Amino acid sequence: EVSTEDPETAFCTLANREDLNPEEGSIYHCLYQFTCNEKLTETNKLLCDVCTQRHYGPKNHLKSENKYVYTNAKKQMLISLPPPILTFHLKRFQQAGFNLRKVNRHIKFPDVLDLAPFCTAKCKNVGEGNTKVLYSLYGVVEHSGTMRSGHYTAYAKVRSMNRHLSDLVLRGQYPQALETEPVKGQWFHISDTHVQAVSAAKVLSSQAYLLFYERLL
Repeated sequence: EVSTEDPETAFCTLANREDLNPEEGSIYHCLYQFTCNEKLTETNKLLCDVCTQRHYGPKNHLKSENKYVYTNAKKQMLISLPPPILTFHLKRFQQAGFNLRKVNRHIKFPDVLDLAPFCTAKCKNVGEGNTKVLYSLYGVVEHSGTMRSGHYTAYAKVRSMNRHLSDLVLRGQYPQALETEPVKGQWFHISDTHVQAVSAAKVLSSQAYLLFYERLL
């Protein structure tokens, strides 16, 4: 969808992303890099219908002459509708010559994550005046081994029902007041049929492959 907006506000976010200063090797740094402004120049210039019509005349004249005007532009990926459940899939492989190699680097991720610096200022499903979009971690999938063989295990939090989240999913309603604390519960490590209670610190130190967050609102 292409829309025409004020250039001064088109790239504004719900919370100031420049105050973040994200730590390299963290999920915040990944999100920051993914949502950075990208300049489209030279061979990446954008085809501009307005510029083309201004230069060559009406569109119906273009079909026969196949003339277009390309212009420099800026591109940015931002979130316009924060989901009730937020899932991150971390790329755990890299190209090494003709082979794929697993990336074992630890990526830091928080118990409570604020998505607001990566959301558009006109974000939907956010209460008026709110500048935070908070999520609580409830699940992690971890992979041990190599690209050829390995084992998947999971961390899951047994927690009480999140009624605010239920209202959002079932009725599309969101409260004006934000919950800022993570959903209370007990973490468990699941490996095949073996289940063991673990601490939150153990979970946050895991080598995450998949991360699952629920909206705190």
